[in-house]
Amino acid sequence: MFDEGIKTSFWISAEIRRCDGLFLPMTILHRGDDGRGLVLVKQYIAGKGCILHNRKRDVNGRLGWHNPLGPEVIDEGEADAYIARQRGYDEDLWVMEVEDPRGQYSPAT
Repeated sequence: MFDEGIKTSFWISAEIRRCDGLFLPMTILHRGDDGRGLVLVKQYIAGKGCILHNRKRDVNGRLGWHNPLGPEVIDEGEADAYIARQRGYDEDLWVMEVEDPRGQYSPAT
């Protein structure tokens, strides 16, 4: 599990560098709160669709990752609609997109 004391903006910077090392382009689609914003990652798999990864707290308050629309590849339009709804609920939300042609990405823990 990642250190919950780390500001979200630091985690974002580290994740971008990690993806650079894996030759996976990652961009920030929406900048949230630097210190405490949650993160939603859109994993785009070329020619197939997307998988969403959402960083959220469990019932015990610990941060972790889950796939809000399931672990299977979904249509990009469905992923974008979900992201838009979540941004409507949480303006502190960070949204990132990783281009992953081989489907190898998983968020750092």
